[in-house]
Amino acid sequence: MPDAAERASLPSMPGVIAIRRETKSPWERRSPVTPELARELAERSDVSVVIQPSARRVFHDKEYVRAGAVVSNDLSAANIILGVKEIPPESLQAGATYLFFSHVIKGQVQNMPMLARLRELGCTLIDYELICSDDGQRLIFFGRFAGIAGMVDTLWALGERLRWEGVRSPFENLQQAHVYGDVEQAKAAIAAVADDIRASGLPAGTSPLVIGVAGYGNVAQGAREVLAELPTRDVEPDEIGKLRGRDVSHSVVVTTFREEHLVAPRDPNRPFELAEYYEHPDRYQPVFARHLPGLTVLVNAIYWDERYPRLVTKADLRRLFHDDRAPRLKVIGDLGCDLEGAIECTVKVTEPSSPVYVYDPGSETIARGVEGSGPVILAVDILPAELPRDASEEFSRALAHFLAPLARADFSVPYEELDLPEELRQAIILHRGRLTPRFTYLESHLGP
Repeated sequence: MPDAAERASLPSMPGVIAIRRETKSPWERRSPVTPELARELAERSDVSVVIQPSARRVFHDKEYVRAGAVVSNDLSAANIILGVKEIPPESLQAGATYLFFSHVIKGQVQNMPMLARLRELGCTLIDYELICSDDGQRLIFFGRFAGIAGMVDTLWALGERLRWEGVRSPFENLQQAHVYGDVEQAKAAIAAVADDIRASGLPAGTSPLVIGVAGYGNVAQGAREVLAELPTRDVEPDEIGKLRGRDVSHSVVVTTFREEHLVAPRDPNRPFELAEYYEHPDRYQPVFARHLPGLTVLVNAIYWDERYPRLVTKADLRRLFHDDRAPRLKVIGDLGCDLEGAIECTVKVTEPSSPVYVYDPGSETIARGVEGSGPVILAVDILPAELPRDASEEFSRALAHFLAPLARADFSVPYEELDLPEELRQAIILHRGRLTPRFTYLESHLGP
């Protein structure tokens, strides 16, 4: 019986890339290639673009036609098919080469059927998330917009929660990011909140209003970009407990949590060493819970996998909400959005139509909205889709450099002979149905 690599492939044409319509969520309106980039590819690189029609995509089909792209449901002639989010197994085409965010490298259970089908069909899978520089920095990402949209939505959730508690605040004037349409409109709304805080101060009993951002990568920088519109006072995590409300009543206190604030060596005689923590996380224990009582809002923007301690556990929240005296913590914006991951109480991912729920630490149940005992959890896993035009334009600019090599590559040759830049080669998870050397560990997640 022939293996996947020996099966007949789709006839493809070098120099042709295709953009599939997004089908995972009705909220997904992004595109990896804008009409402007489609025109540039045709004019400068002799690369043609075929795009599946979509009434949902933020760019109208006619914009692509005017840019010289072909609109067609049939993508079989393309050398590579691009998307944004995961592709349903039943929509995959035999022998095709794909580039999208596959979310499989952690062995994510929900995406193993997709990966298994890609393997069965003899497909090649490349993942944007893995296109990195020599020093490991991601080159193509939506992270900044996840941070921007996530921070706007988190501040909106704070306003909604305070209003339910009977506290009127400037934050209740905010809407979710998708209502504003673009980054500048969202920032203008935040700036109006800032003017109110400067003029009238924070509501009685809410100061110090402390927002903790865990992480300092692209997502965290996007969140910080929004917070920069507010009157803020930056402090180190260990300074939170020393704050007096009257001293910061006309500003929002912001603190950043780095790895040394999240964990400590199990051996009290050893210093914290970042490289050691990443290589030997078992030598470290979580200590972040000590900071929770001082926070009004926690924004999670860290990368997490199961090798590392969680940022917030269900047990941490039980201790924090153990009696009738409500703690300061109102909202957790989980921008990482791993199910029961860094934020263990993220037990459900949400969409912009119903973005938040309250997690009750006592009963370990959730209730949609902002009412109830426990923190409000924002767990939208497609945050950049709330700002689809801005996000697509920045993403496509980062991707543009790689499209001509991808369009012209001969994916039928053995993996070792692929004529691709190293940044792309290392991002290949499957080649003609076989896991590449970096990703053979996924065999244990795929089963027989």
